[in-house]
Amino acid sequence: MAACFRYIVNDVDAAIDFYTQHLGFKVEMHPAPPFAEISRGDMHIYLTQPSRMGGGAPMPSGEQQRPGGWNRIHVIVEDLDATIANLKAAGCGFRNDEVQGVGGKQILLQDPSGNLVELFQPNTSQYRAPGSGGKVGD
Repeated sequence: MAACFRYIVNDVDAAIDFYTQHLGFKVEMHPAPPFAEISRGDMHIYLTQPSRMGGGAPMPSGEQQRPGGWNRIHVIVEDLDATIANLKAAGCGFRNDEVQGVGGKQILLQDPSGNLVELFQPNTSQYRAPGSGGKVGD
């Protein structure tokens, strides 16, 4: 079963370029300027610009949806240091510095609208990839 997320973005085309060029996503559909669906494996992201209707519509209080915040998707990489170097060379921004945790090291990459992507490199062969029922590489 696919996991689906919605990211509010300032510019759908810029978001498509970012996710496809830097993180290996592919475009599933882009039926209108303020909306696109992209995917990487079983992860699907709905890229939505704030608008008057649909997923980007204001709340009943009138509050407009905005990108950013701290929620994020989690993307496993094989070599975090090389990934960071390549993304920095391409002009991508990060919200923090690389940190080491119990299960691996990670960093928070920002998309062009400020939404976060957690890049994670496991440091143990016992790490279980989410939804896989097994270890990374199984």
